[in-house]
Amino acid sequence: MVQAISLLVGWILDRIFGDPSCIPHPIVGFGKAIAWCEHHFNHDSHRKIKGGVVAVCLILATYLLIWGILDLLLFMMQGINLSGSLMTEIPTVIVQSILIFYCLAGTTLIKEVSLVFIKLDQSLDEGRKQVARIVGRDTSKLSAQEVRMAALETLAENLSDGVIAPLFWLSLLGVPGMMTYKMINTLDSMIAYRTARYKDFGCIAAHIDDAANWFPARITAFLMVIASLFLRLRHTLPMHHRHLVKRIYKNASRHLSPNSGWPEAALAMILDCRFGGAHQYFGETINKPFIGDNPRSLTTDDMRLSILINRIAEDLAILCILLIYII
Repeated sequence: MVQAISLLVGWILDRIFGDPSCIPHPIVGFGKAIAWCEHHFNHDSHRKIKGGVVAVCLILATYLLIWGILDLLLFMMQGINLSGSLMTEIPTVIVQSILIFYCLAGTTLIKEVSLVFIKLDQSLDEGRKQVARIVGRDTSKLSAQEVRMAALETLAENLSDGVIAPLFWLSLLGVPGMMTYKMINTLDSMIAYRTARYKDFGCIAAHIDDAANWFPARITAFLMVIASLFLRLRHTLPMHHRHLVKRIYKNASRHLSPNSGWPEAALAMILDCRFGGAHQYFGETINKPFIGDNPRSLTTDDMRLSILINRIAEDLAILCILLIYII
């Protein structure tokens, strides 16, 4: 029951507030630790080994730190003569709820993606600046269509990375596992690039992230399909695709990543559009295969529909985990 209450409170906090910008965020701390290690160890020879050691040490340290904090908190509460077990568990619920709140990024991502389309309606330059906040690629020369595409690709991919995957690891390993996943994902977002600077140092971190996201990415695509079926039953989404699952499987395999292609393919198939193409990362061109076959122009209606699909998929995931905890 403690886990169910913590998840429900953390999720509600994310829905209300999103990522808090006015208070310290542990993921920012993760980023600073990774940047420090990259600055001090990503040079000279044996970069792959050094990067692997850094990744493994940071991941283990995160799990042990969060597990130690929660275990120490429980030990301290049990050592105090309080009447009733509920009073003993309240501090644990509070701490776990806050950490879950920090780990969920659904609300903030949706706000950022919405702002991309709003800013783009004002000017192309404003749209480029806004989308640069949520993607790692160079956005200075993107067309309006590429700005919209980048935003929706990120929305789909981060439904997995920012919502479903943290919830998956929460259900398996508790809050320490959820926080550890966020460290893995932060490592991937900072050093796992196929560029000259990062391709060796971030190689092990990329493989660890691939393993951590294998199941969540496919679960995310499945939840998006369920969400689309629900919307079709309500006549919110047109029935323009047959064999949706087969088409998602075919297109997901085109992606350079073994995982990112699944949520991206799911959204591309649901919207009947196309993602992918050439992108600039740190001055280098990375050619990503096309996901989907219809190169139509994306619209604000596509953004609204994508956000609705994200919300329904997230709600389904929360409901499933709460049922697991309660049962």
